[in-house]
Amino acid sequence: MTLKKLLDMKKESMNHLQQELLPFWLDRCKDEKNGGFITQFDKDGRDTGEDQKSLIAQTRTIYTMASAYRAGYGDERCADYAKFGVDFLLQKMWDSQYGGFFWTVNRKGDVQIDKKIGYGLSFCIYSLSEYTLATGDPTGLDYAEKVFDALQKYAVDTMYGGYFEMFERDWTLCGPSSGGGDRKTLDFHMHLMEALTTLYEASGKEVHRRKLEESIELLLYRIQHPVYRTGIPQFWRDWSVAPQIKFDIVWGWDRFTDDGVKSNAEDNTSYGHNVEFAWLFLHALKVLGKDWRAYEEVILAQFEHCLRDGIDWEYGGVYVEGSHSGGVYDREKEFWQQAEVLIGMLDACLHFDLEKYWPAYENVHRFVHDKMIHHKVGEWWPLTTRRGEPIWTHMSHSWKVNYHTVRAMVQSIQRLDRLIEKVSAHRS
Repeated sequence: MTLKKLLDMKKESMNHLQQELLPFWLDRCKDEKNGGFITQFDKDGRDTGEDQKSLIAQTRTIYTMASAYRAGYGDERCADYAKFGVDFLLQKMWDSQYGGFFWTVNRKGDVQIDKKIGYGLSFCIYSLSEYTLATGDPTGLDYAEKVFDALQKYAVDTMYGGYFEMFERDWTLCGPSSGGGDRKTLDFHMHLMEALTTLYEASGKEVHRRKLEESIELLLYRIQHPVYRTGIPQFWRDWSVAPQIKFDIVWGWDRFTDDGVKSNAEDNTSYGHNVEFAWLFLHALKVLGKDWRAYEEVILAQFEHCLRDGIDWEYGGVYVEGSHSGGVYDREKEFWQQAEVLIGMLDACLHFDLEKYWPAYENVHRFVHDKMIHHKVGEWWPLTTRRGEPIWTHMSHSWKVNYHTVRAMVQSIQRLDRLIEKVSAHRS
């Protein structure tokens, strides 16, 4: 790794962010007719016409625009888009009767699915808090706190700890099995940590700090494997490990068998989730003012597992998932794992061993820029073969939008700047 290579990779990432990725969204996502964002685009970046706006897509795009503006990109246009999205979210997706936000509406804003889903609500807290931090508009924080309060009232499991996730409109817990009412997930609790970090950053309130610290404890001592420290996807209410199943309300296109059960359902872990947790945890500790070195062992375990088993050293990129103890189950390449490992491996370089973790970053960087990005259009392919040939070809839908891709570029550039400063100082 040389200073020239660092500068070249930063330039490549900056070019992608400013000339391809942000323009893809700024040029086509604003729904001038109905408000909010259009997020269904085919392989050529054309609107597919699907008549749906999901809570995930709307909040993630608000986050993307607010965080890009906060980081210094897009000028006032990103701030204007963020406000445009917030206005639609509050006017069309907020449930004034029971509180919380609806899961999906159509393009006009008529409710399609009125359930309250914790995963989506965590992104409401995250995006609305980020919006206030970026623009100074207190409306975002006001509604982020309303969602926080609703989760504390309705979703907390006072017997075993943690949060239930799947609710009907009136906050009645959904049914068991595919209804999700008897399950707890890594996904929701990790993203809630992410959301509470930004909420506490925006509010500074002690209650938000306490809940953030509580979410960290759950992730460390309930959700991670007790031996390997890797993430376990699903649990029963009492935190015993549950087979990973597909829920009726889904937000991704994970591969399940015909009966809705995941292959290797009780022994699989996601390289992307583990590394994402590691860098989000480092960020949470920074916001909390805590020394990350006190948690060095558990953070290193995430990076080491991915480095050993998750990186494809032959064709580049990050595999989807494998066993906790080692070995790969799914060798395809999904966009979001690549995005999170870009950020995480740069954090590993900065906090631990530059020479050890830099090859992993460089490996994934090259795979992303050479294979995962559809440069002609500007966004990333959602799923490719191990070699990088597209399997799924849409640029965006109600679940795959811009949060992982734009955030990966913004956060990677910030870390590359720190590495450039560090290497430059060492040379002088």
